[in-house]
Amino acid sequence: MRTDRPAPDQAVMSFSTPWWLLLLLAVVALAVGYLLLLRRRRRDTLAFTNLELLDRVAPDRPGRLRHLPALALILALTLLTVALAGPTAEARVPRNRATVVLVIDVSLSMQATDVEPTRLAAAQTAAKAFADQLTPGVNLGLVAFAGTAAVLVSPTTDRASVKRAVDSLQLSESTATGEAIFAAMSSIETFSQSVSGTQDGPPPARIVLMSDGKQTVPGPDGENEPRGAFTAARKAAEAKVPVSTISFGTDYGSIEIDGDRTSVAVDDASMREIAELSGGQFFTAASEGELRQVYAELGEQIGYEMRQVDASRPWMMGGALLLVAGIGAGLALGRRLP
Repeated sequence: MRTDRPAPDQAVMSFSTPWWLLLLLAVVALAVGYLLLLRRRRRDTLAFTNLELLDRVAPDRPGRLRHLPALALILALTLLTVALAGPTAEARVPRNRATVVLVIDVSLSMQATDVEPTRLAAAQTAAKAFADQLTPGVNLGLVAFAGTAAVLVSPTTDRASVKRAVDSLQLSESTATGEAIFAAMSSIETFSQSVSGTQDGPPPARIVLMSDGKQTVPGPDGENEPRGAFTAARKAAEAKVPVSTISFGTDYGSIEIDGDRTSVAVDDASMREIAELSGGQFFTAASEGELRQVYAELGEQIGYEMRQVDASRPWMMGGALLLVAGIGAGLALGRRLP
Protein backbone atom coordinates (compact mmCIF):
# COMPACT_ATOMS: atom_id res chain seq x y z
CA MET A 1 0.00 0.00 0.00
CA ARG A 2 1.33 3.41 -0.96
CA THR A 3 0.03 6.79 0.00
CA ASP A 4 0.84 10.37 -0.91
CA ARG A 5 0.01 12.68 1.99
CA PRO A 6 1.36 15.86 3.61
CA ALA A 7 3.46 15.75 6.74
CA PRO A 8 1.51 16.43 9.97
CA ASP A 9 1.85 19.82 11.61
CA GLN A 10 3.76 20.02 14.88
CA ALA A 11 1.57 20.68 17.91
CA VAL A 12 2.25 23.89 19.84
CA MET A 13 0.88 24.75 23.30
CA SER A 14 -0.71 28.16 23.71
CA PHE A 15 -2.63 30.14 26.34
CA SER A 16 -6.06 31.75 26.05
CA THR A 17 -5.28 34.45 28.68
CA PRO A 18 -1.46 34.62 28.80
CA TRP A 19 -1.39 37.86 30.83
CA TRP A 20 -2.11 35.76 33.93
CA LEU A 21 1.44 34.43 33.57
CA LEU A 22 2.64 37.77 34.93
CA LEU A 23 1.70 36.39 38.35
CA LEU A 24 4.71 34.13 38.02
CA LEU A 25 6.79 37.21 38.82
CA ALA A 26 5.08 37.35 42.21
CA VAL A 27 5.77 33.64 42.73
CA VAL A 28 9.44 34.20 41.91
CA ALA A 29 9.48 37.14 44.34
CA LEU A 30 8.06 34.91 47.08
CA ALA A 31 10.71 32.27 46.41
CA VAL A 32 13.49 34.88 46.53
CA GLY A 33 11.99 36.35 49.70
CA TYR A 34 11.96 32.93 51.34
CA LEU A 35 15.64 32.40 50.49
CA LEU A 36 16.53 35.86 51.84
CA LEU A 37 14.61 35.14 55.01
CA LEU A 38 16.56 31.93 55.53
CA ARG A 39 19.79 33.75 54.96
CA ARG A 40 18.85 36.51 57.42
CA ARG A 41 17.81 34.01 60.05
CA ARG A 42 21.15 32.25 59.70
CA ARG A 43 23.01 35.55 60.02
CA ASP A 44 21.04 36.54 63.11
CA THR A 45 21.76 33.16 64.66
CA LEU A 46 25.48 33.63 64.13
CA ALA A 47 25.35 37.16 65.56
CA PHE A 48 23.51 36.40 68.77
CA THR A 49 24.61 32.86 69.60
CA ASN A 50 28.01 31.94 71.10
CA LEU A 51 30.07 29.26 69.38
CA GLU A 52 29.55 26.71 72.16
CA LEU A 53 25.78 26.79 71.68
CA LEU A 54 25.91 27.13 67.87
CA ASP A 55 25.75 23.39 67.19
CA ARG A 56 22.59 23.13 69.26
CA VAL A 57 20.93 26.32 67.99
CA ALA A 58 22.03 26.23 64.35
CA PRO A 59 23.58 22.89 63.40
CA ASP A 60 25.71 22.64 60.26
CA ARG A 61 23.19 20.34 58.61
CA PRO A 62 19.71 21.53 59.55
CA GLY A 63 16.79 19.28 58.74
CA ARG A 64 15.93 19.87 55.12
CA LEU A 65 12.40 18.59 55.56
CA ARG A 66 11.44 21.96 57.07
CA HIS A 67 11.69 23.46 53.57
CA LEU A 68 9.12 21.08 52.08
CA PRO A 69 6.01 23.14 53.01
CA ALA A 70 7.40 26.30 51.43
CA LEU A 71 8.61 24.42 48.33
CA ALA A 72 5.22 22.73 47.90
CA LEU A 73 3.38 26.04 48.23
CA ILE A 74 5.65 27.78 45.71
CA LEU A 75 5.16 24.95 43.21
CA ALA A 76 1.41 24.99 43.87
CA LEU A 77 1.24 28.72 43.14
CA THR A 78 3.22 28.16 39.94
CA LEU A 79 0.86 25.44 38.69
CA LEU A 80 -2.26 27.39 39.64
CA THR A 81 -0.93 30.48 37.85
CA VAL A 82 -0.37 28.47 34.67
CA ALA A 83 -3.91 27.10 35.01
CA LEU A 84 -5.29 30.64 35.28
CA ALA A 85 -3.54 31.51 32.00
CA GLY A 86 -5.79 29.00 30.23
CA PRO A 87 -3.36 26.54 28.64
CA THR A 88 -4.65 24.90 25.48
CA ALA A 89 -3.28 21.86 23.66
CA GLU A 90 -3.97 20.21 20.34
CA ALA A 91 -6.24 17.20 20.72
CA ARG A 92 -7.86 14.76 18.33
CA VAL A 93 -11.64 15.13 18.58
CA PRO A 94 -14.51 13.68 16.52
CA ARG A 95 -15.95 15.96 13.87
CA ASN A 96 -19.51 16.97 14.52
CA ARG A 97 -20.10 17.87 10.85
CA ALA A 98 -18.57 16.78 7.54
CA THR A 99 -19.72 15.44 4.17
CA VAL A 100 -18.13 12.52 2.35
CA VAL A 101 -19.20 10.94 -0.91
CA LEU A 102 -17.82 7.48 -1.59
CA VAL A 103 -17.46 6.87 -5.35
CA ILE A 104 -17.07 3.23 -6.43
CA ASP A 105 -16.11 1.94 -9.87
CA VAL A 106 -18.46 -0.85 -11.07
CA SER A 107 -17.04 -1.26 -14.57
CA LEU A 108 -16.57 -4.80 -15.91
CA SER A 109 -12.91 -4.78 -14.91
CA MET A 110 -14.06 -4.99 -11.29
CA GLN A 111 -14.91 -8.68 -11.84
CA ALA A 112 -11.18 -9.49 -12.06
CA THR A 113 -10.06 -12.11 -9.54
CA ASP A 114 -6.54 -10.81 -8.93
CA VAL A 115 -8.06 -9.54 -5.67
CA GLU A 116 -9.90 -12.38 -3.95
CA PRO A 117 -12.69 -13.23 -4.40
CA THR A 118 -13.17 -10.43 -6.97
CA ARG A 119 -12.26 -6.76 -7.01
CA LEU A 120 -15.91 -5.76 -6.61
CA ALA A 121 -16.65 -8.16 -3.75
CA ALA A 122 -13.56 -7.03 -1.87
CA ALA A 123 -14.46 -3.39 -2.53
CA GLN A 124 -17.97 -3.93 -1.19
CA THR A 125 -16.71 -5.49 2.04
CA ALA A 126 -14.18 -2.70 2.60
CA ALA A 127 -16.69 0.04 1.77
CA LYS A 128 -19.15 -1.24 4.37
CA ALA A 129 -16.39 -1.35 6.96
CA PHE A 130 -15.53 2.25 6.03
CA ALA A 131 -19.16 3.27 6.60
CA ASP A 132 -19.15 1.64 10.04
CA GLN A 133 -15.88 3.33 11.04
CA LEU A 134 -16.97 6.90 10.31
CA THR A 135 -17.89 9.03 13.29
CA PRO A 136 -21.62 9.81 13.75
CA GLY A 137 -21.25 13.46 12.70
CA VAL A 138 -20.13 12.58 9.16
CA ASN A 139 -22.75 12.54 6.40
CA LEU A 140 -21.90 9.76 3.93
CA GLY A 141 -23.15 9.48 0.35
CA LEU A 142 -22.60 6.86 -2.36
CA VAL A 143 -22.04 7.17 -6.11
CA ALA A 144 -21.52 4.20 -8.43
CA PHE A 145 -20.17 4.58 -11.95
CA ALA A 146 -19.40 2.64 -15.07
CA GLY A 147 -20.44 4.13 -18.45
CA THR A 148 -22.57 6.61 -16.47
CA ALA A 149 -22.66 7.72 -12.87
CA ALA A 150 -25.56 7.46 -10.43
CA VAL A 151 -26.07 8.90 -6.96
CA LEU A 152 -27.32 5.86 -5.05
CA VAL A 153 -27.44 7.53 -1.63
CA SER A 154 -27.39 11.26 -0.90
CA PRO A 155 -25.21 12.30 2.07
CA THR A 156 -26.77 11.00 5.26
CA THR A 157 -25.85 9.79 8.73
CA ASP A 158 -27.87 6.62 8.11
CA ARG A 159 -25.11 4.05 7.57
CA ALA A 160 -27.57 1.21 6.97
CA SER A 161 -28.90 2.77 3.77
CA VAL A 162 -25.37 3.21 2.44
CA LYS A 163 -24.44 -0.39 3.20
CA ARG A 164 -27.60 -1.70 1.53
CA ALA A 165 -26.73 0.30 -1.59
CA VAL A 166 -23.17 -1.06 -1.52
CA ASP A 167 -24.55 -4.62 -1.41
CA SER A 168 -26.72 -3.91 -4.48
CA LEU A 169 -23.88 -2.73 -6.75
CA GLN A 170 -23.99 -4.26 -10.23
CA LEU A 171 -21.29 -4.38 -12.92
CA SER A 172 -21.68 -2.54 -16.21
CA GLU A 173 -19.59 -1.52 -19.22
CA SER A 174 -17.17 1.41 -19.60
CA THR A 175 -15.59 3.80 -17.09
CA ALA A 176 -16.79 7.41 -16.87
CA THR A 177 -14.55 8.70 -14.10
CA GLY A 178 -15.19 12.36 -14.86
CA GLU A 179 -18.95 11.89 -14.72
CA ALA A 180 -18.56 10.17 -11.36
CA ILE A 181 -16.68 13.12 -9.87
CA PHE A 182 -19.24 15.59 -11.26
CA ALA A 183 -22.10 13.50 -9.82
CA ALA A 184 -20.43 13.44 -6.41
CA MET A 185 -19.90 17.21 -6.52
CA SER A 186 -23.55 17.76 -7.45
CA SER A 187 -24.65 15.58 -4.52
CA ILE A 188 -22.43 17.55 -2.15
CA GLU A 189 -23.70 20.89 -3.49
CA THR A 190 -27.33 19.85 -3.08
CA PHE A 191 -26.71 18.67 0.48
CA SER A 192 -24.75 21.82 1.33
CA GLN A 193 -27.61 24.01 0.12
CA SER A 194 -30.03 22.12 2.35
CA VAL A 195 -27.95 22.96 5.43
CA SER A 196 -26.67 26.37 4.33
CA GLY A 197 -29.12 28.10 6.66
CA THR A 198 -27.27 26.85 9.72
CA GLN A 199 -25.07 29.24 11.67
CA ASP A 200 -21.83 27.49 10.74
CA GLY A 201 -22.63 27.21 7.03
CA PRO A 202 -22.11 24.06 4.93
CA PRO A 203 -19.82 21.40 6.40
CA PRO A 204 -16.43 20.59 4.87
CA ALA A 205 -16.66 17.98 2.12
CA ARG A 206 -14.49 15.35 0.49
CA ILE A 207 -14.84 12.79 -2.30
CA VAL A 208 -13.29 9.33 -1.92
CA LEU A 209 -12.90 7.77 -5.38
CA MET A 210 -12.05 4.07 -5.73
CA SER A 211 -11.33 2.79 -9.22
CA ASP A 212 -9.22 0.12 -10.88
CA GLY A 213 -8.78 1.43 -14.39
CA LYS A 214 -8.38 4.25 -16.81
CA GLN A 215 -11.30 6.38 -17.97
CA THR A 216 -12.94 5.10 -21.18
CA VAL A 217 -15.79 7.64 -21.43
CA PRO A 218 -15.39 10.14 -23.11
CA GLY A 219 -12.23 8.21 -24.03
CA PRO A 220 -8.93 7.01 -22.58
CA ASP A 221 -7.26 10.23 -23.76
CA GLY A 222 -10.14 12.52 -22.88
CA GLU A 223 -9.39 13.34 -19.26
CA ASN A 224 -9.04 17.01 -20.16
CA GLU A 225 -12.31 17.19 -22.09
CA PRO A 226 -15.23 19.13 -20.52
CA ARG A 227 -16.60 15.99 -18.82
CA GLY A 228 -13.24 14.29 -18.36
CA ALA A 229 -11.67 13.17 -15.11
CA PHE A 230 -8.94 15.83 -14.99
CA THR A 231 -11.41 18.62 -15.78
CA ALA A 232 -13.68 17.34 -13.00
CA ALA A 233 -10.72 17.24 -10.61
CA ARG A 234 -9.93 20.89 -11.36
CA LYS A 235 -13.57 21.83 -10.76
CA ALA A 236 -13.44 19.99 -7.44
CA ALA A 237 -10.37 21.99 -6.47
CA GLU A 238 -12.20 25.23 -7.31
CA ALA A 239 -15.08 24.11 -5.11
CA LYS A 240 -12.61 23.22 -2.33
CA VAL A 241 -13.71 19.57 -2.41
CA PRO A 242 -10.56 17.41 -2.50
CA VAL A 243 -10.77 14.03 -4.20
CA SER A 244 -8.85 11.28 -2.43
CA THR A 245 -8.26 8.46 -4.93
CA ILE A 246 -7.64 4.76 -4.38
CA SER A 247 -6.13 2.77 -7.23
CA PHE A 248 -7.43 -0.73 -6.50
CA GLY A 249 -6.09 -3.90 -8.08
CA THR A 250 -2.88 -5.23 -9.58
CA ASP A 251 -0.95 -5.01 -12.84
CA TYR A 252 -1.76 -8.64 -13.70
CA GLY A 253 -5.55 -8.48 -13.43
CA SER A 254 -7.58 -9.76 -16.38
CA ILE A 255 -11.17 -10.59 -17.32
CA GLU A 256 -12.80 -12.69 -20.00
CA ILE A 257 -14.66 -10.82 -22.75
CA ASP A 258 -16.26 -12.81 -25.59
CA GLY A 259 -14.06 -15.78 -24.81
CA ASP A 260 -10.80 -13.82 -24.77
CA ARG A 261 -8.71 -12.80 -21.77
CA THR A 262 -8.29 -9.04 -21.58
CA SER A 263 -5.80 -7.30 -19.32
CA VAL A 264 -7.31 -4.85 -16.82
CA ALA A 265 -4.20 -3.57 -15.08
CA VAL A 266 -4.66 -0.71 -12.63
CA ASP A 267 -3.95 2.82 -13.80
CA ASP A 268 -2.04 4.50 -10.98
CA ALA A 269 -0.96 7.47 -13.10
CA SER A 270 -4.41 8.90 -13.82
CA MET A 271 -5.64 8.30 -10.27
CA ARG A 272 -2.60 10.08 -8.88
CA GLU A 273 -3.19 13.00 -11.25
CA ILE A 274 -6.82 13.33 -10.17
CA ALA A 275 -5.76 13.49 -6.53
CA GLU A 276 -3.05 16.06 -7.19
CA LEU A 277 -5.26 18.30 -9.35
CA SER A 278 -8.05 18.33 -6.75
CA GLY A 279 -5.84 18.73 -3.69
CA GLY A 280 -6.61 15.25 -2.39
CA GLN A 281 -4.48 12.22 -1.54
CA PHE A 282 -3.50 9.22 -3.63
CA PHE A 283 -3.52 5.63 -2.35
CA THR A 284 -2.97 2.20 -3.84
CA ALA A 285 -4.37 -1.11 -2.64
CA ALA A 286 -3.76 -4.56 -4.10
CA SER A 287 -5.88 -6.61 -1.68
CA GLU A 288 -8.96 -6.32 0.48
CA GLY A 289 -6.75 -5.97 3.55
CA GLU A 290 -4.83 -3.06 2.03
CA LEU A 291 -8.07 -1.43 0.91
CA ARG A 292 -9.41 -1.70 4.47
CA GLN A 293 -6.24 -0.03 5.74
CA VAL A 294 -6.67 2.83 3.28
CA TYR A 295 -10.29 3.31 4.28
CA ALA A 296 -9.33 3.15 7.96
CA GLU A 297 -6.75 5.90 7.46
CA LEU A 298 -9.21 8.02 5.52
CA GLY A 299 -11.81 7.43 8.23
CA GLU A 300 -9.37 8.76 10.83
CA GLN A 301 -8.65 11.85 8.74
CA ILE A 302 -12.27 12.53 7.86
CA GLY A 303 -13.93 11.61 11.13
CA TYR A 304 -11.52 13.40 13.42
CA GLU A 305 -9.82 16.75 13.52
CA MET A 306 -7.13 18.42 15.59
CA ARG A 307 -8.42 21.25 17.78
CA GLN A 308 -7.03 23.45 20.52
CA VAL A 309 -8.83 22.33 23.68
CA ASP A 310 -8.63 23.45 27.29
CA ALA A 311 -5.68 21.81 29.06
CA SER A 312 -5.88 23.59 32.41
CA ARG A 313 -7.35 20.69 34.39
CA PRO A 314 -4.05 18.83 35.03
CA TRP A 315 -2.38 22.09 36.09
CA MET A 316 -5.29 22.94 38.40
CA MET A 317 -5.31 19.46 39.94
CA GLY A 318 -1.55 19.46 40.46
CA GLY A 319 -1.66 22.89 42.06
CA ALA A 320 -4.49 21.92 44.39
CA LEU A 321 -2.74 18.70 45.48
CA LEU A 322 0.53 20.53 46.15
CA LEU A 323 -1.33 23.22 48.09
CA VAL A 324 -2.91 20.60 50.35
CA ALA A 325 0.43 18.80 50.68
CA GLY A 326 2.21 22.02 51.62
CA ILE A 327 -0.32 22.89 54.31
CA GLY A 328 -0.25 19.34 55.64
CA ALA A 329 3.55 19.29 55.75
CA GLY A 330 3.62 22.63 57.55
CA LEU A 331 1.27 21.40 60.25
CA ALA A 332 3.09 18.07 60.60
CA LEU A 333 6.64 19.43 60.72
CA GLY A 334 6.23 22.79 62.45
CA ARG A 335 2.71 22.60 63.92
CA ARG A 336 1.87 25.73 62.01
CA LEU A 337 0.90 26.87 58.56
CA PRO A 338 3.84 27.50 56.24
